[in-house]
Amino acid sequence: MTDPTARVRDAASARGLDIEIRERPAARSLPEAAELLGIPPAGIVKTLVVKRSDDTYLFALVPGDRAISWPKLRAVVGVNKLQLPDPERALAATGYERGTIVPIGSATEWPVYADERIVGERIAMGAGAHGYSLFVQADDLITAYAATVADISQDVEAR
Repeated sequence: MTDPTARVRDAASARGLDIEIRERPAARSLPEAAELLGIPPAGIVKTLVVKRSDDTYLFALVPGDRAISWPKLRAVVGVNKLQLPDPERALAATGYERGTIVPIGSATEWPVYADERIVGERIAMGAGAHGYSLFVQADDLITAYAATVADISQDVEAR
């Protein structure tokens, strides 16, 4: 049987990124995944693929207990319109299904924008396949992908 996370492992290795991938039972939600991993929801970083009006994309890395702040992200990116693509476009843009998306090993290298709250943290995120989580030092990921670090999130209740 082939390793469903091989693409992520290979891409991380090529960038000198030290990652740990853990297999875990399927989770129906981010809080459930956090519980399975024994970490708080903020410890899981959501990788959201975001579509620009010119049909290019970017990755937004946001702590699991927060949501994208669209006005903040638009200001940092310098555009007037951003949106979440439908699952089919997200898959076409990254090669990953929703819930597994990660910048590491994406089919296309899109710019990465990381919320400032992840700096200095060891984070969990998607690993390119359902039933797996990837752990990495956020600072190493930020450096490896020349990510733009900014305040791009808001409290979930503020949505």
